Amino acid sequence: MSKQALIVVDIQNDYFPGGRWTLHGVDAAADNAARLIADARNTGDLVVHIRHEFPTQDAPFFRPGSEGAQLHDKVKNTPDEHVVLKNFINSFRETDLKAVLERNGVEKVTIVGNMSHMCVDGITRAAVDFGYDATVIHDACASRDLEFNGKVVPAEQVHAAFMAALGFGYASVISTDEYLARQG
Repeated sequence: MSKQALIVVDIQNDYFPGGRWTLHGVDAAADNAARLIADARNTGDLVVHIRHEFPTQDAPFFRPGSEGAQLHDKVKNTPDEHVVLKNFINSFRETDLKAVLERNGVEKVTIVGNMSHMCVDGITRAAVDFGYDATVIHDACASRDLEFNGKVVPAEQVHAAFMAALGFGYASVISTDEYLARQG
């Protein structure tokens, strides 16, 4: 059994064009995530999907039971792949994610998904704190413009800053192509 897992974080309909909280570059990131999912399935690595729902209907996106909160077709889970439902930024908080990884003997996690500055950052830091060796695939993650102190920070800069921070002290941060070349 592989000791590696691919964790697919919040690649959900509301983040795509027409959704309630569209991200910059989400289609390209999801396409890369789909390539990584196909590779993980082919090599026998565990694939775990994370799906976020806010607990109330007045949420800005990912409303409980909504189509927007469902996994996007590009990355749909197979019946044998675990889907973790979460209500918080950190995918480990009040979920069975850690138990799933432990039950499968996982030591290394590869993380893809949305949003770079929130849930990808949160799960990566928590995974390392729990002792997992973490890799983040930067071009399989997406973000959006943010505002700070009256200034708009473009999504590309938000994404780059968070990938740089994770790469500095938490994870290996590489591209889809680099990752797949290492696997081959």
